[in-house]
Amino acid sequence: MGLPLSFSIKTCEKDPLKLFSFLDGRFLGCYNGESYHTCYTQGGDFVDIKKEVEEMRRNMIRLYINHKAEYVCGGTRFGGVPDVPEDFVWPTFETSTFDDDKVRLRPLSFLAQFNCAEISSLDKEGLLPRTGLLSFFYEIGSQLWGYDPKDAGCARVYWFEDIASLSKAKFPEDLDEDYRFAELQIKAAIEKSMPSFEDFAFGREDFYRGDGYEIFENICKELGHEMPENASKLLGWPDVIQNNMTLECELVSRGHYLGGGFDHIPKSDMDEARKTSMESWRLLFQLDTVGYKDFELMFGDCGRIYFYIRKEDLMARQFDKTWLILQCF
Repeated sequence: MGLPLSFSIKTCEKDPLKLFSFLDGRFLGCYNGESYHTCYTQGGDFVDIKKEVEEMRRNMIRLYINHKAEYVCGGTRFGGVPDVPEDFVWPTFETSTFDDDKVRLRPLSFLAQFNCAEISSLDKEGLLPRTGLLSFFYEIGSQLWGYDPKDAGCARVYWFEDIASLSKAKFPEDLDEDYRFAELQIKAAIEKSMPSFEDFAFGREDFYRGDGYEIFENICKELGHEMPENASKLLGWPDVIQNNMTLECELVSRGHYLGGGFDHIPKSDMDEARKTSMESWRLLFQLDTVGYKDFELMFGDCGRIYFYIRKEDLMARQFDKTWLILQCF
């Protein structure tokens, strides 16, 4: 592979077969004799981006939601009426909505339920329960974004351990018809996910400020990864629309309001959150626009909602500790 003559070339002291290229003193990449791998410097060391991206891959369960479902009690599906235990109390949240300025308790909409035994074979890391039913709810009328600690409760996740004890619920009378969704089939498949640029560049400030985005996109193309137009999933990396969300989850969980930015956050809290959030918080469920015939559910302007949970809470099955974030274009 030819290199432009305007580049300056240096040999790697640790590996003489690697050549590092520079343009006007700015580091551009690494040539190993076979292909051109873009890298960046971190703490004085050269880091191979392609290798790091490959090592960061996570398993995910891709969800395809686009066909009418046949009702099966305890089955995996989107929308319709949830299956719940006899003592279930339908979740509510106190808020105004886009169409009603009055603040009052409003029932959450049922989004989806997942039969854990059905999908367990696709969860190669064993993060999800092997039995029971996971059910997701969200207050659709307000579509809160999750940057305010007061948003706690606008989304709920339940794990019902004994499917045999479940039966078909009834919608609350005050749940608007528009917030009762079509019952649709969910097909699932195991795939590999890669971090979005915002997650990969988190904590790599020099890479973030430089030409990192272009370099990262080229690496993703080389690895055959493209962000799908519609992306619903369980686990894996989120398909980020705006910014990294683990930091937001950590700061909001510490009681910080983020509607006005991060400038008011104490340095000690910010530093600790930056150190721990990427490892602590994991994506549980990402839901994109859902459409079938005349039915469509969209979040903001072609956005997505993301249910996050700390890994320790996920393994402890404490699904009441999830946090929801909405992002849109």
